Amino acid sequence: MSEVRESEVCAVTVNVEIRAAELLQRRRFWNWSEADQAELDRWLDEALAHRVAFLRLEAGLKRTERLAALRPPEPEREARARRRFVAMLAKTVAGVGVLAVLGVSAVLYLPWTRTQTYTTPVGGHEIVALADGSHIELNTDTIVHADVGADHRTASLDRGEAFFDISHDVGHPFTVAVAGHHITVLGTKFRIRSESGHVEVALLEGRVWFDAGSSPGQAALLVPGDVLVARANTISVTKEPAQDLAGSLGWRRGMLMFHDTTLMDAAAEFNRYNSRKLVIAGADTARLTIGASFPVNDVDAFTRVAREIFGLHVETRGDQIVISR
Repeated sequence: MSEVRESEVCAVTVNVEIRAAELLQRRRFWNWSEADQAELDRWLDEALAHRVAFLRLEAGLKRTERLAALRPPEPEREARARRRFVAMLAKTVAGVGVLAVLGVSAVLYLPWTRTQTYTTPVGGHEIVALADGSHIELNTDTIVHADVGADHRTASLDRGEAFFDISHDVGHPFTVAVAGHHITVLGTKFRIRSESGHVEVALLEGRVWFDAGSSPGQAALLVPGDVLVARANTISVTKEPAQDLAGSLGWRRGMLMFHDTTLMDAAAEFNRYNSRKLVIAGADTARLTIGASFPVNDVDAFTRVAREIFGLHVETRGDQIVISR
């Protein structure tokens, strides 16, 4: 089973256990109604895994309550009982936090969530599977934080570029924070790139709401094909052909795709992925345009084109490759 598939199975298991713990809490310690019972019955009938999870948690709670009833209410014994119950649930649920207060008719169910940080080095590439079935694909030199729980789904992009494939959940929108801006989605596919001075969002599927945050009134609803660029106090939205959007995601396949791109901009793209940096010397050289595809780490192929196709001079100076007339 692949790592992604294992993560998906784990996420499904955790969600079932979370739901089972919530229903158990409501039935034993809240005002339980006929409607609540009908809801529980429907959920238990949906899958054998639902019934197994519920009965397992219920049995653990009953055992702990019996232990507490048979012993004097000494603080240390109660503390030990609480620790045993919490340890049992932690092992069973594998990701659900439950606080059992014995001797008092209350169990507080708390989704246990933790922000995870994912990073890639220069030239790196990583795909992250989240607990809700969403995926985040990190490009070179990127930092992403993600926090997905039973009642919230959030992420933030500190720097770099990432492709988001978000699972649909009407009740729990997914939000992404980047450079003071906020993006809210239900289920969609989009790319975010954060660089000094601006943020770019390109939407492939679904719809997203972009809120500039620090700039009141600066917001936009994006539809497929829209590319939004947010700067200090302005946002602009343009429409791009599907071919161009696909080209901007060539890095997902390890490729850089240029179409009438200046050598200056092409060199800047290469420099995001490589420790050897390209330097384009001279304004006339920088304005030359290129249309070609290269592996992200194949600087030598780019310099061969510069030398053999454009007739330019290529010189290595330490960790720099200078291209000039």
